Amino acid sequence: MGLGIDIIIFVSAILFGIFLYWRESNGNSAYRFINKMMNSKELQMKSDNPKGFIYKQSFIPRLLFVVISLVVVGLIIQFLTPVVVFTNYFVLSGFATFATGTLIGTYLANFVIKTTEVVEQKSDSIGDMVDSAMEKGKDLIEDLNTKDNKAVEVAKEEIKNEPESKTNEKSARDRLKDKGLM
Repeated sequence: MGLGIDIIIFVSAILFGIFLYWRESNGNSAYRFINKMMNSKELQMKSDNPKGFIYKQSFIPRLLFVVISLVVVGLIIQFLTPVVVFTNYFVLSGFATFATGTLIGTYLANFVIKTTEVVEQKSDSIGDMVDSAMEKGKDLIEDLNTKDNKAVEVAKEEIKNEPESKTNEKSARDRLKDKGLM
């Protein structure tokens, strides 16, 4: 098994992880069934809880679910087919690659779903923010144009009203020469 097959396994595992996460985000009936079978009535999850094997789980439960599921699949393959799974390095490498890709796929799907939810919630407010920012920008440009024009007019008036004596004063260099410092 070369690097090419590992890349194919990795990419397909990412897609599989995205599919698992998406499927569980739409409904968690399998998790509810297992929860109902394993826990007493007091410990069972509430009906409005969306948590699943992967969906809304932290890293360790996700990792455990993916690895245990792959070990079970590996055992089934080993005992029902002539493929030797747990003693062959290349197959073990493929299983590890598949587990890693599946975990990455679940987090990628989580990111996409959360981003979509945020964009849907904020889409109206984002449009309003863009409109208000454009209006503020237009007002700022108008203010700068009027202030610049006023500043230019004020400067012209000061130059016109400046007494002749100021324009005929000696420069700093000439004053230092007069004092003998230069």
